[in-house]
Amino acid sequence: MAKPRYGRILLKLSGEALMGEQEFGLDTETVDRIASEIKSVTELGVEVCIVVGGGNIFRGVSGASAGMDRASADYMGMLATVMNALAMQSALEEIGAQTRVLSAIPMQSVSEPYIRRRAVRHMEKGRIVIFAAGTGNPFFTTDTAAALRASEMACDALLKATKVDGVYSADPETDPDAKRFDTLGYLDVLSKDLKVMDAAAVSLARENNIPILVFSIQNAGAFVDVAKGGGTYTIIS
Repeated sequence: MAKPRYGRILLKLSGEALMGEQEFGLDTETVDRIASEIKSVTELGVEVCIVVGGGNIFRGVSGASAGMDRASADYMGMLATVMNALAMQSALEEIGAQTRVLSAIPMQSVSEPYIRRRAVRHMEKGRIVIFAAGTGNPFFTTDTAAALRASEMACDALLKATKVDGVYSADPETDPDAKRFDTLGYLDVLSKDLKVMDAAAVSLARENNIPILVFSIQNAGAFVDVAKGGGTYTIIS
């Protein structure tokens, strides 16, 4: 068995990754498949934590653009991430993986409050930790939350699961001439304004020297391959 490339990783899962072929909401088969892959990575001896988005249920920015107060819209988006986190926890525990949901917005009935040292301890005990409710603050995306939690957990890498197999110069679904990058520097992403993660997330990863690996979660087995150091991805470092 190939030795894993990283000892502790943070997986950033967008809400859209959990939709499958649906237009919104959760696709149970997709959630179950991703849960199975996450468990396979932990079986390699890798400590895994997850930040999950909420765009499949509610997106704060689009709510704000529709005339809603931005802070209120962002809080609604954070609540959507808690729903996704609970769905992922259920799928993981169904297959025997020990999981804890830690929410940046205290919700004692359904999750533990986010405490950094508690999260680290859970990971040291082999549990999969799911961070919900973003940073707990409006005006910050779940990408920024992922970079923040990866820094706090002293992760070796941040793996961003998307619908495409890396970073492109333009949207490959609309531009057939879009060029795919194998490697990029943090400053390349910022200066070229590549829409991988928001600038705050990239800057935070850069400050803490955490490589960002962008890969497609839609390809079955891709997460396991990337965790082992193989597969197709773009690395930002």
